Amino acid sequence: MAEKALNYTLHQRKAVAGKFKGQMVQVALPSGRNRVNFRHFCERVAKATTFTHHEVAAVLNYATEIAKDIVSQGDMVEFGDLGVLKPSFKSQQVPVEEKFLAAKHILKPVVTLKPSKEYFTLTNVEYERIEPKPKKGPKDTHKPETPTTGGPSQEDSGGGL
Repeated sequence: MAEKALNYTLHQRKAVAGKFKGQMVQVALPSGRNRVNFRHFCERVAKATTFTHHEVAAVLNYATEIAKDIVSQGDMVEFGDLGVLKPSFKSQQVPVEEKFLAAKHILKPVVTLKPSKEYFTLTNVEYERIEPKPKKGPKDTHKPETPTTGGPSQEDSGGGL
């Protein structure tokens, strides 16, 4: 049994593909998510080990640094239950008659994660519908006028003979 349910809100939109194409449909979107920062995450991991949160953070940071170095050499890294890290990049299209220059035509080399299906599939999850937060209206750009005179200045410290 899950300790905390996944919150969602219902939204209406027009379907653009599939059997409901052109019809208004409702879809659930995850909502109300919080973010656990890295330090808090490391503290939670450390509670179940003999390591301090600083040691956990150091090991995790070093592991990602080493994995990135291996991937930058063209190899893939099995990164535990998370999945496989592998290199990828974008390539420009170049006509066949033109010479392909890797330094010019290959762009944005990155590390990609191919997530493991077992790890990233949530099981035993409960759901709780919540009301969407009201959208903020357009900001009021009219600033109220404030008087330029009023309080005492530095020179007039009030009093004295």
